[in-house]
Amino acid sequence: MKIWTKIHITDKNKDIDKISNSLTNYLYSYGPILDIERKYKINKKDILELNKYTANRIAGLLMLYLAKDTKRVNDIVNKYNFDNNLNDILPEIEGYINKESK
Repeated sequence: MKIWTKIHITDKNKDIDKISNSLTNYLYSYGPILDIERKYKINKKDILELNKYTANRIAGLLMLYLAKDTKRVNDIVNKYNFDNNLNDILPEIEGYINKESK
């Protein structure tokens, strides 16, 4: 049985470390990063470095969100809105990937 700790992104909860770490795990768990890690024999130190970089970026976005700094969020969106052929983006609602579909 899984036991979930409830974390809410609100002005009252500024536990950015825990939230950004959880979101980083959400992004990389069961995804293609595991295949890339095996295929290219990426060591654990480099994976940790990638996870830390991602968590730091997420933490920055969360801080902007909590500060309601939409101007800076829009600046980031506009700066990084370049064509990289990601035309078929499908939002993942539940956060689980069907392992049988591979």
